[in-house]
Amino acid sequence: MVESWATLAASSASSASTGSSASDDALRAALGVDLHLEPTGSGVRRGLTDALREAVRGGRLAPGTRLPSSRSLAADLGIARNTVADAYGDLVAEGWLTARQGSGTRVAERTLPPPAPESTRRAREQGRPTYDLTPGTPDLATFPRTGWLKAARRALTAAPHDALGYGDPRGRVELRTALAGYLARARGVRVTPDRIMICAGFADGLMLLGAVLRERGLRSLAVESYGLDVHWNLLHRSGLRTAPLPFDELGTRTGDSTDAPAVLLTPAHQFPMGVPLHPDRRAAVVDWARRTGGLILEDDYDGEFRYDRQPVGALQGLDPDQVVYLGTASKSLAPGLRLGWMVLPRSLAAEVTAVKGGGGWSSGVLDQLTLAEFITSGAYDRHVRAARLRYRRRRDALVAALSARAPEVHATGIAAGLHAVLRLPAGTEPSVVRAAAWQGLAVHGLSRFRHPDATTAPLDALVVGYGTPPDHAWSGALDALCRVLP
Repeated sequence: MVESWATLAASSASSASTGSSASDDALRAALGVDLHLEPTGSGVRRGLTDALREAVRGGRLAPGTRLPSSRSLAADLGIARNTVADAYGDLVAEGWLTARQGSGTRVAERTLPPPAPESTRRAREQGRPTYDLTPGTPDLATFPRTGWLKAARRALTAAPHDALGYGDPRGRVELRTALAGYLARARGVRVTPDRIMICAGFADGLMLLGAVLRERGLRSLAVESYGLDVHWNLLHRSGLRTAPLPFDELGTRTGDSTDAPAVLLTPAHQFPMGVPLHPDRRAAVVDWARRTGGLILEDDYDGEFRYDRQPVGALQGLDPDQVVYLGTASKSLAPGLRLGWMVLPRSLAAEVTAVKGGGGWSSGVLDQLTLAEFITSGAYDRHVRAARLRYRRRRDALVAALSARAPEVHATGIAAGLHAVLRLPAGTEPSVVRAAAWQGLAVHGLSRFRHPDATTAPLDALVVGYGTPPDHAWSGALDALCRVLP
């Protein structure tokens, strides 16, 4: 541990000091004010960075305070100059300090926001961020409450008495019939109602499939290099090992899945990278499944939201006998509904139904009937179209803000979905995520989604969800985001 009194040059040192002469005041103004630094931790650089950050956070270094040169501070602390320069660089990247030629290194100015409403202050006290740009959730403020209530009233009025019983493990026939028509029309899925299984969201469907695959003797499943650890963990709990496939600019390299008995993919809009699976690779993975008897699990988590051209159709349409299609209402409506569905190959339907009937989770009957009515009345299509326009405007605002305020940062994966990937200079992702937290901004780095066994070279990036903030907060969220980008 390095411990020293470091003289930090201030831009406006006080000249009023009791008992000091004018020459003493001039000397203090020239050399600066004393600040006690105690770098701690496993390394000198890390310790110095933490100590300076805490001095700014705690107010001992006020905004605008000019810090000494790296040479001067290194001499005061008895450490290498490069260590100080690197610590300064880390804090500049995080937004704590600024460095401009001719002005030196200074504590960054911070603009205090206007007094927040009581609900916002309460949220901050409870540890919630001011702006949430984490991916995975739609704008819940736009849930169609009025339309949903109307559909619920009509559905409950028309429901037969036996609809309120335990019923078919596959789910209510009204919803399976409505989904069969919608999925065929909107996503190109080849399906009949008897092949649909209603489940309590994607996780429930994945657990059911994991149990069946394990009973069939499968030991591993190929997955994408980037994805959600919660899905990998669910498969692990089912007794399946996950083996990541390589990834490049054309998407997941499906030709490498030949040694796996099954593969989990997001082909329409890879999560989180945002690219659709290349047509050649779509064909290749289906050919692999036909040739080997392999199974493809298709996660179509946000297939409705494509902005610049027609949506990419479901992979299931190429071969319904080799693909399990999984979708949910989590992005189009709300995750709290716990409504999802699987379109099962004929060879798998009986086994999954048996597992579901033996104690799987179940979605509420009233919500199933309501969604069926919401779809058949056309209200679901109208809601999705309105949501698509709203999210496209947000995406366009994000791209425009980056062009104007952070032109070196490029957004990718923006043709569809509710998130974008912002590529960052190599090595800057951790500092940008920390700077975002300082700005009250919740955002995930791309490394969070990388499979621990992936061989694909890691990339530095932010995964920015633009679905969660309500419309009135979007401009403020963009401002906070642009402040932390390099």
